[in-house]
Amino acid sequence: MFNLDIFKTFSRAVAFGAVAVSAIAFAGPARAAPVQIFPFFQPLPPMAAPQPFQPYQPYQAPTYQTEPSEDQDAVEMPARFRRQTVSYATREAPGTIIIDTPNTYLYYVLGNGQALRYGIGVGRDGFTWSGIQSVTRKAEWPAWTPPPEMIARQPYLPRHMAGGPGNPLGARAMYLGGTIYRIHGTNAPETIGKRVSSGCIRMTNDDVTDLYSRVNVGTKVVVLPMTERRAELGTATR
Repeated sequence: MFNLDIFKTFSRAVAFGAVAVSAIAFAGPARAAPVQIFPFFQPLPPMAAPQPFQPYQPYQAPTYQTEPSEDQDAVEMPARFRRQTVSYATREAPGTIIIDTPNTYLYYVLGNGQALRYGIGVGRDGFTWSGIQSVTRKAEWPAWTPPPEMIARQPYLPRHMAGGPGNPLGARAMYLGGTIYRIHGTNAPETIGKRVSSGCIRMTNDDVTDLYSRVNVGTKVVVLPMTERRAELGTATR
C-alpha cells in the first residue's frame, strides 16, 4: 500500500540532493574564473621600491676646460736672432739701448766693448724712423689703444684691447718719449727679423721680459736710420 509519509521524505531528499549538485557545479567554474563585480576598477600598478635618501646638493655651474696656452716664443728662432752677448764697439754708455733698424737687432750696451744682442721686428717700408728717445714709461702686460692715425689706416682695429697673451703688445712694453712708438713683446714671434710693424720695435715675450728687467725709466734709446747698415754686426762672445 502506498505510504504518503515515506514518499514525502524521499522527495525532500531528492530535492536537497539536486540543490547540492547544482551548487557544486556552479562553484567549480567560479573558482576557475572568479566573477568581477566591478570590472571598471583596474588593479593598482606595483609600487616601486623606495629610493635611498639623497642629501641636498647645491647647484654647481658646469666648468669648462680651457685649452692649455701655448708658449708664444716656442717658434724656432734663427740662431742670429737669439739673445746673446756679443762684441760691440760703441761710444754709448753702458745701459744704453741701440736699435739697429736695418739689421733688425737691438743692443743693450754692457760696457767694455760688449753688448747684449736681441733679434727684433721693425717698421715696414715707409714706417721706419730714427733719432734719440728715452724710456718714459714701463708696463707689464700692457693694454693696447691703437692711435688715431693707425685706426685711420686700419679701421677694423679694436679701439681698445686689455692686456694679456692675445694682446699685440705682448708681455712688456717700454714707451719711447712722447711718441706713439714702443719697444714691446709680441704674440707673433715669427715676425722677429722682419719689417712688418707700424714703427714699434717688436721682441719675443721672453726677450722683452729680460730687457724690461734691465731697463729703467730714463734709459737712453738710440734708433739708427734704415740707411745705416753696419758692416760689423757683432761677434758672439758667449
